[in-house]
Amino acid sequence: MSNPFEMSSACPSRMTIKRAGDGIARAPEGLASGPFLVQMLLSSRTEGEMTAMRAFIEPGVATHWHSHPLGQLLFVLDGVGLVQHDGGDVIEVRAGDCVWFPAGERHWHGASLISPFSYVSVQPVKDGTAVTWFEPVDTTGDHP
Repeated sequence: MSNPFEMSSACPSRMTIKRAGDGIARAPEGLASGPFLVQMLLSSRTEGEMTAMRAFIEPGVATHWHSHPLGQLLFVLDGVGLVQHDGGDVIEVRAGDCVWFPAGERHWHGASLISPFSYVSVQPVKDGTAVTWFEPVDTTGDHP
């Protein structure tokens, strides 16, 4: 897959091991305020199956606003991140923190201005997709 977000038709039908560092690629442009790297861990377009990815984000980079049709679990691996749901406060998260964004909730996540941020996200598929992308985050405040 040249596009790391290009989904497979279904998750693997048997045990599969994805080694650390295998398949890391630059995320497509237009999804964040700057480039970031991803490693797709699970990829599917099949209803109810999971997609999962590991993301590596440089300081000051934030995703655009987006939502997930069945929600998203985000587990912070390293660094200092920022998360916000539409209308909410920007909240700092650190390694070991776990964030749940419910179905359809517009949100963004990104690295703080002073630290990189890495996480694993898990999101189920509905109607062939696990994410809907929206506009960039307003960067006029004290966050990315």
